[in-house]
Amino acid sequence: MEVKHKTPRKFMDWTFALLAVAVIAAFFLLKRMSFVSAETARQQLTNGALVIDVRSAEEYRSSKVRGAINIPLGELRERLPQQVKDKNQPLLVHCLSGGRSAIAQRQLKSMGYANVFNLGSLARAKQIVEQRAAD
Repeated sequence: MEVKHKTPRKFMDWTFALLAVAVIAAFFLLKRMSFVSAETARQQLTNGALVIDVRSAEEYRSSKVRGAINIPLGELRERLPQQVKDKNQPLLVHCLSGGRSAIAQRQLKSMGYANVFNLGSLARAKQIVEQRAAD
C-alpha cells in the first residue's frame, strides 16, 4: 500500500508568493545599488560630465533633463564615439527607470569609456541635475 504525503496547498501558495516577493525585492535593490550616488553625480557634473539620455527620441521629446544629449540605447555604439572622442570624459547616463541606463553603462565601459555612471531614472536625473544647477 502506497502512502501519499500531501503538502497543504495553502503552504505551497504562501511559499511561492513569498519567494516571488523576495526575488522582485532583490531585483529592485540590486538595480538601485547600481546607481551613482547623488553626491558623486554632482561632483562629476562639476567636472564637466555629459548627461546622456538613452531613451527613445519620442520619450526624450516628451520630457528631458536640462542639458542632456539624447542617444537612444540602440544607437549608442554608433553615435556616441562621434560625439564623445575622449574616453575619459565623465558620462552620466539615464533612462526612464534605470534599466536601459544600466545596460548603456555596461556597453560604454566595454567600448573603453572609463568614467560612466548610471544616474538611474528620469525623475532622479532631473532632481540631481536641477539641484546641482541651483547650487
